Amino acid sequence: MSMTDTIRAKLTEKFSPLHLEVIDESESHHGHAGWREGVQTHFRVRIATRNFDGLSRVAQHRAIMETLDDELKTTVHALAIEVLPSP
Repeated sequence: MSMTDTIRAKLTEKFSPLHLEVIDESESHHGHAGWREGVQTHFRVRIATRNFDGLSRVAQHRAIMETLDDELKTTVHALAIEVLPSP
């Protein structure tokens, strides 16, 4: 399973998002810190979920980071998070 698929699966299982995009931005960071040949290391997540209703932005981001803790400790170097309003 690719890292993109792993991130998507974990976020889907934890938050049941109404909208979820997991974008691999690794190639646009070629040669930068944390980049590794052939490894998905840099991601952008766009997520809308009712699980975040009433939570502060910090709490929303913390929940995502905690869900992806193992990946952030091993493979993922950078994670940009965009929480979208739930429809």
